[in-house]
Amino acid sequence: MQFGVMMFPTDYAIGVVDLGRAAEEHGFESLFLPEHTHIPTSRRTPWPGGAELPQQYWHTLDPFVALTAVAAATERLRLGTGICLVIERDPITLAKEVASVDLLSGGRLLFGIGGGWNREEMENHGTDPRKRWRVLRERVLAMKAIWTEDEPQFHGEYVDFDPIWQWPKPVQRPHPPIIMGGDGPKAVEGLIEYCDEWLPRPDRGEQPLADRIADVNRLAAQAGRGPIPVSIFGASPDPKQIEAYEAAGAIRCVFGLPAAGADEVLPRLARYAEVIRSFR
Repeated sequence: MQFGVMMFPTDYAIGVVDLGRAAEEHGFESLFLPEHTHIPTSRRTPWPGGAELPQQYWHTLDPFVALTAVAAATERLRLGTGICLVIERDPITLAKEVASVDLLSGGRLLFGIGGGWNREEMENHGTDPRKRWRVLRERVLAMKAIWTEDEPQFHGEYVDFDPIWQWPKPVQRPHPPIIMGGDGPKAVEGLIEYCDEWLPRPDRGEQPLADRIADVNRLAAQAGRGPIPVSIFGASPDPKQIEAYEAAGAIRCVFGLPAAGADEVLPRLARYAEVIRSFR
């Protein structure tokens, strides 16, 4: 079992570089950063987490810029997007960003992706929310071609380009792990078809987490794949619950940290570190 942490890196929270250094010093394997380019003020789309959307959602730094800064200040910490909104990014540019961070970090990037939930936010980027899973699929497949081929080309409904040259290629081969965040049927379909790992939340879905993991691995077997590595996003720091995650097949627990100052974040990070030391 590996252990990571996640925090919205905002302009009012502990500096992301300080957080990354502290996480590595405490023995965490990874740091995940989420993404929202902006939040439309209309607030028409309900937030899945509750009634009132926290301000961290519209104060967050760009994850690739932030992770590059962390990469320069750490040596072993793996650097995750948790998650990158691929449907709001140009795939050719995003392919270069992913490969660049992986290169600069010495092959430490974990590429978490998802379909997103804020419909107006997607629309501001030109993506029809009703088609977002099809857009996500094509963009990921196109990026895979860019990362693995010398003269990639892609011809789809939403992504279309003739042969191109693009370097650098990622250090990790064939590319950084593509980790699907999300618990719905469309997310699971995409996970099985074009992703490497799964990043579910423990409290989402109608079934217990262990049953959902078993279902995903059953679908993977039907598709000719082996068991899917699973990271629990927003994991409980309760040792008994961690044991249950491990028994269900999880390989990583990612604990949540508040977007707050060092006086609040660092003590919680230390408490999490005590939990993982006792677990190990």
